[in-house]
Amino acid sequence: MEPLLKAENLSKRFGSLSALRCINLNLYPGQVLGITGQSGSGKSTLAMILAGIYPPDEGQIFFDGKIITNSENVRSLGIEVIHQSPRLAENLDITSNIFLGNEIPLPMIKEFIKIPDQHKMDQKAIKLLKQLDVDFDSLREKVFNLSLEKRQMIAIAQVMTSEPKLIIIDEPTQVLSYPYQKKLLNLISQWQKQGISILFFTSNLDHLLDVTDKIIVMREGYCAAEFKTEDTDREEIIASMVGTTDYQQLLPIIWALDNYYEVRDHANKLQMSQMLIDQDTIKPESLYNQLVHRLNEQITALDSANQSLQNAQRRLITDSEEERKALAREIHDQIIQDLLSTNYQLEEIESHQHSSDQLHRDLFQIRENIRSMIDELRNICGNLRPPTIDSLGLNAAIKSFAQDWYKRSGVKINLELDPMVGRFSEIVELSIYRIVQEGLNNIYKHASAKHAIIVLKRTSPRAIMITIEDDGKGLDKNLALSTFSKDGHYGLMGIDERVKLLGGRMRVQNKDEGGMILQAEIPHPRI
Repeated sequence: MEPLLKAENLSKRFGSLSALRCINLNLYPGQVLGITGQSGSGKSTLAMILAGIYPPDEGQIFFDGKIITNSENVRSLGIEVIHQSPRLAENLDITSNIFLGNEIPLPMIKEFIKIPDQHKMDQKAIKLLKQLDVDFDSLREKVFNLSLEKRQMIAIAQVMTSEPKLIIIDEPTQVLSYPYQKKLLNLISQWQKQGISILFFTSNLDHLLDVTDKIIVMREGYCAAEFKTEDTDREEIIASMVGTTDYQQLLPIIWALDNYYEVRDHANKLQMSQMLIDQDTIKPESLYNQLVHRLNEQITALDSANQSLQNAQRRLITDSEEERKALAREIHDQIIQDLLSTNYQLEEIESHQHSSDQLHRDLFQIRENIRSMIDELRNICGNLRPPTIDSLGLNAAIKSFAQDWYKRSGVKINLELDPMVGRFSEIVELSIYRIVQEGLNNIYKHASAKHAIIVLKRTSPRAIMITIEDDGKGLDKNLALSTFSKDGHYGLMGIDERVKLLGGRMRVQNKDEGGMILQAEIPHPRI
């Protein structure tokens, strides 16, 4: 079977920017081809070229076996377009826009001159708008008075007045509410049954997987991948969109997309219920129950979304700590040991009596450099994975880090560590250590403090309190936890996230006598 639409090596540049690069695609009669990609991937440019809005700089487009020239009107070829923002004649009324270019002529004189049959067009317009569930006050209403959503539905009705071979749909659901989105998806299925080909440009993966036969993923102006819809899934599509198969990078994107569309659907359903209330179309008691049900659904969805994100963050933190542990062990057991061995060899060479004084001095300097490298690598290992935490516990790891931190910062530090704290699970001990580590680093970078205090104590048999104090300049009085990221306090934000993942609470405030105090109370199970 020959393709209805064929694009060969389409390229488009805007100045020095290459928006499209050698795009090839085939669309067959009755096929629904989905095209997706991130913002800036080139999919909107491709849609505009295929719709006849932009000419390609290179390449050719064939439709029904013939080359499409830049000057041709694609509607005359049997191609209809539903744009992202409806393109209507704003000063014309509803009926005139629906039949714009496809007017029904009066039968008696249509051979000589086409005079629109207003009555027939109005009747058909009413039928189409009813089919689309679009309400209106008058067909004589100018479309510039209508909402963006209603204008989009009129643009869809406009497509339904002709008998196209191909319909190009470019991100129309962005301005449509939930019921109208579903209405459009149903229309796509109906059009396909009628043998009409569809090019569906959208970022909504749920919509793509619902109605398409094949999906093309675009990235940076290229066709990054092509899938049969029945053989692919969301993860594979997203991996092609972002250009990686690394699950750790994909997980937050997948979570964000899943929950964005789920929560938006619930919000749209609530909005529809509110519209029904305003219209008094159903009994208040029944509608109240529906609203409560929808609200419960939305709360459940948000809870599920929050739990999914927390689980993802826990996995990322756990995997990160495992990678740190493996890297620290490799540096310690391999690189440091090799450097020590080299140092011993140099020492042996230096001990030879026949060596010159200059050689002795050179070897001594090399050995000193190697010792410095070993010290630096040991510091790196300590930052990657506290060396004492596994064998000696949390208190010992904090003491070791505090001593090194004092040497680097020159800030005096007092430690008040409860000797009866005991041992916790690995994730709790590492999280508390990282909180102390980040808290002291914040003091060193930002506080201009002369003294710091770390307190670690139990507040109950199942909770532990970490307190970090300093006598520095404190925080901006208007600072709130919710603005940490915006104000550039990424260290405090990281501490807050760790505390929340452990089910704890964090408090940050300035001290009256100057400086800041950070307290985090963390519940924990006994190991």
